[in-house]
Amino acid sequence: MVYKAKDTRLNRTVSLKFLPAELTQDKEAKKRFIQEAQAAAALNHPHICIIHEVDESDDQTFIAMEFIEGQTLKEKIETGPLGVEEAVDIASQIAEGLGEAHKKGIIHRDIKPANIMLIEKGQAKITDFGLAKLSWGADLTKPSTIMGTVAYMSPEQARGEEVDHRTDIWSLGAMLYEMLSGERPFQKAQEQALIYSILNDKPTPLSLLRSDIPTHIEQVIEKALAKKASERYQNVDDLMQDLKQTSSIAPSKAEKSIAVLPFTNMSADPDQEYFCDGMTEEIINALTHIKDLRVIARTSSFAFKGKQEDIREIGKKLNVAILLEGSVRKSGDRLRITAQLIRVADGIHIWSERYDRRMKDIFDIQDEITLAIVDSLKIQLIGSEKKAIVKHYTDNPELYRLYLLGLHHWNKLTPEDFVKSEEYFEQAIIKDPNYALAYAGIAEVNVFNTFFMSIAPRDAIQKAKKYLNIALELDENLAEAHAVMGRVHLFYDWDWEKADREFRRALELNPNSALILNHYCDYLSISGQHERALSLIKRAMKLDPLSIFINQNAGERILHAGRFDEAIEVLKKTISMEPHYYYPYTQLGQAYYAKSNIKEAIEAEEKAYELSGRIPMGGFILACMYYKEGKFQQGDMILDALKEKAKEEYVPASYISYIYLSRGETDEAYKWWKKACDDRDFMLPFFLNWPISFFRIPEEKRFQDLIDKMWARK
Repeated sequence: MVYKAKDTRLNRTVSLKFLPAELTQDKEAKKRFIQEAQAAAALNHPHICIIHEVDESDDQTFIAMEFIEGQTLKEKIETGPLGVEEAVDIASQIAEGLGEAHKKGIIHRDIKPANIMLIEKGQAKITDFGLAKLSWGADLTKPSTIMGTVAYMSPEQARGEEVDHRTDIWSLGAMLYEMLSGERPFQKAQEQALIYSILNDKPTPLSLLRSDIPTHIEQVIEKALAKKASERYQNVDDLMQDLKQTSSIAPSKAEKSIAVLPFTNMSADPDQEYFCDGMTEEIINALTHIKDLRVIARTSSFAFKGKQEDIREIGKKLNVAILLEGSVRKSGDRLRITAQLIRVADGIHIWSERYDRRMKDIFDIQDEITLAIVDSLKIQLIGSEKKAIVKHYTDNPELYRLYLLGLHHWNKLTPEDFVKSEEYFEQAIIKDPNYALAYAGIAEVNVFNTFFMSIAPRDAIQKAKKYLNIALELDENLAEAHAVMGRVHLFYDWDWEKADREFRRALELNPNSALILNHYCDYLSISGQHERALSLIKRAMKLDPLSIFINQNAGERILHAGRFDEAIEVLKKTISMEPHYYYPYTQLGQAYYAKSNIKEAIEAEEKAYELSGRIPMGGFILACMYYKEGKFQQGDMILDALKEKAKEEYVPASYISYIYLSRGETDEAYKWWKKACDDRDFMLPFFLNWPISFFRIPEEKRFQDLIDKMWARK
């Protein structure tokens, strides 16, 4: 029990720490309490709370200590992740204090955010040496006794083993991770599960949780959190030294950025366009595996296809320092490929090369271009990165051609092209049943069929699962397959733990994929983790700034976080990029409705319905608004059209259920809601955290029971 008090003799404010009344007669507790005072009193350091005295009054033992006005680090972290410089500064101060304690033979053993006080001027102070182990005093902890706060315990401490100063280094690493990410490195609800995770699991790499973490800071944390104490920092001075060096040696994010522009087709045959596009995309995909390089995604790079725009303007729009451009001339089996690396700031060619080869050499050419980029940008590759960027799934040019054609049609995102895309992937599998990329391609087409085409989830997902399992059996390190599997677990299985695991694995394998980041944002938003979702969608936008798909998803994620004004601003910007794309209008209408701007809301939804060709997604929101505003005739027209359409093809039953809820017909809404659950309607997860009032799941028990059954069946 800690009280604020006044020392009347010295006229100063102090903190008085008392043993709880029930422990005043506990001899062991009293010894530990006095030992805390002795431990802290032996230390005189600006980053350790000062002990004035230990005394006893009316059979109550107390410690008089420095009064610190501010907040705990725990309270600060609860408001959100800290900036990199601030987190490193606080960690360095804590390390200095621990270094002083360790030199005096004192191990804290309970370093955690709640035991760090922050003064307004930014000074950090370590408090609470109640579990300290003294080299010069009795250790009151019995062998194999686990003492401390489990979430910040080192593996040896969690096992109840003998510990030394390196256990504090582990705890400091865990705290720095939490300061930067906003979450603990190991998270489990049950204590035993948490201990198991500390002993066996690796934390999610920080670079997957936010984009501005310098590589060397991540390496400092990884070393501090080594499972074996012998592999950790052996003293905090070395850790501090690495933290201080980080700011000066971290690579510049602005310098390490590139956009690969679409290679120009110089062949006589215009049908070779797919080959040029495919080669461009393969180089982009290879470069995204390099953690310290920001690579603009395909969508934004291809926005400049066929345009004669100034290099500086392209660099400015994409916010990159370097551009790669090239051309391909294909004649029979012969290839002539040129490539040049251009510095945006002054237009200087910093590397160029011409390749006259045969088609069978295409993979070698792609590797040479990719490695030349790495060399020119002075990027140091770690072993796994080099292996990833030169990895090929086939050496067969014909198989590669079929895959590129499948990719070419997939990227058009139309129902007709989805069909063609799947046909080409199927042809590739017939030629080589072990071609993992083709299986992953078919799976992705089928998952997206549930969103873009009138195909029931149950039909599409069963096929997707089958092909995903084959793809991952052939290659467990296929990032795209893990990302698609994450969507299956999220939207169809309702298994969020598995979805999270798959998305994280995908990002570990390909940390710079805008599409994977975008998919993961859906999961985070649906599960209510809005701040993390917004952090990742901003990363995706930096990687693919001109993507309509990602920009509108950013607006949708901001809408779901309840930031309606900000959502309106982002969605209007998205619409200005492509005024004829219907989907941003559906989100804009909802944002207006949430702000009670009914006229603007209905106008936006009417525009969406018109542009969409009157598809169900474009109409059900408008129908709900019509009914809510008493426009029953207009609402009935959309409802009748959707029910008629549902007789011939798949229409998400949740759409019709919500329309009936807006009409006030709960029984009819329940029938369609039950059908939605039976169908595994892919929209249901979205409705769990939908911010607009008329899209919230009804609180009636029968509706809630169906949701509970969905969870039970996951």
